[in-house]
Amino acid sequence: MLTSLSDWLSYLESLHPKTIELGLERVARVKQRLNLQAEFPIIIVGGTNGKGSVCAMLESMLHAAGYRVGCYTSPHILEYNERVRMGKKQASDAQLCAAFAEIEQARKGVSQSAVLAPGDEKNPSTDLDEISLTYFEFATLSAMLLFINDNVDVAILEVGLGGRLDAVNVFDADCAVVTSIDIDHTDYLGDTREQIAFEKAGIFRTGKVAVFGDADMPAAIRIQAEKIGAKLWCIGHEFAYTAQQGQWDYRSSVGTRSALPFPALRGAYQLNNASAALAVLDALKERFPVSMEALRRGLLEVTLPARFQMVPGKPTLILDVAHNPHAAHSLAANLAALPPCQKTYAVLAMLKDKDMAGVVAALKKQVDVWLVAGINAPRGASAEELGPIVENARAGEVLRFNTVSEAVNYAYSQAGENDRIAALGSFYTVAEVMRVRSLHCI
Repeated sequence: MLTSLSDWLSYLESLHPKTIELGLERVARVKQRLNLQAEFPIIIVGGTNGKGSVCAMLESMLHAAGYRVGCYTSPHILEYNERVRMGKKQASDAQLCAAFAEIEQARKGVSQSAVLAPGDEKNPSTDLDEISLTYFEFATLSAMLLFINDNVDVAILEVGLGGRLDAVNVFDADCAVVTSIDIDHTDYLGDTREQIAFEKAGIFRTGKVAVFGDADMPAAIRIQAEKIGAKLWCIGHEFAYTAQQGQWDYRSSVGTRSALPFPALRGAYQLNNASAALAVLDALKERFPVSMEALRRGLLEVTLPARFQMVPGKPTLILDVAHNPHAAHSLAANLAALPPCQKTYAVLAMLKDKDMAGVVAALKKQVDVWLVAGINAPRGASAEELGPIVENARAGEVLRFNTVSEAVNYAYSQAGENDRIAALGSFYTVAEVMRVRSLHCI
């Protein structure tokens, strides 16, 4: 019998033959069996990069305004509980296990009078056929189940992959956001910005506001919005921002917010994300008015690990989950804006289905020494696969390590007080670096 969260997560990982299987038919059937009907508004956030930042800012500002917010994001870095928050507190192991058990019952079609958790000796009779769910589909349903049980005021759901066929799209967005469009997940979404934009625009809904936060808008975004009758708000048109010394102004067709503090999340690109978040609040202002005080507090208090996160100490450690060229260019710009240092070490480990060469090319001018490591994951690239890509880019000195742990320990053994270490390439990379620092109190 499954009693712990770790047991449940191991079970979910083994439940479906594919890690990723896009499509809404299976998850919609289980949703129907569970009768998951949200009485609160839903905000769905998609995009290539910036999804997590927009979710975090919306959560922080709405929380500061006194609303109880349910927020579902992925993937997690260290603990699964990070994915599901209510009132800015992570769901407990007990809450998650209870939600998983209820979904498992519905998925297997077990009658209400014959409920057994997976692993029990008896095999209960079923009144419906069993439906296979992926790990992410299970996670999405469990998050919404917890939000409904908790009676949150509003739910924020981050798209896992694409949008049109992603599990969160089984729920209807009262406001949808697409933060940016760039080339990523080409095996699933296509290899052009237009194809990817079409997939991401699938979260738009008829008569509802669809916010687009990328100044370079593919035609597919507007085409899809017009096709279904969504109200498209684009940065630079329906809303925009102006940066000033130490503050910034936001303006839209709804109104103006002046003298705002810069978000606590570092990086100039975060003003794009913050503007998109404010556009969402404009779209929902009749149901969720947010004062200037709450806006300011929310922007100042927002937190999001591993998005250009600078860890205090000498040498400086920078954590960033940048795993595609678009994100790598943003990271490079942020590194270039920092005060000069003697040497920058990059601990790089990536999944093999990512544009590894594109990431290296974007960062090569900002890195002196590359510490290339393997990732122990199903899609993880080994140091032997990643190393030659960095070497061919002539990006600087390259050293290879079997694991991220070995690479980051080497970085700390070599870096001086005036150097910096950047760990990037995937959530796996950042998680392992964080574990090493925690274990060795670096």
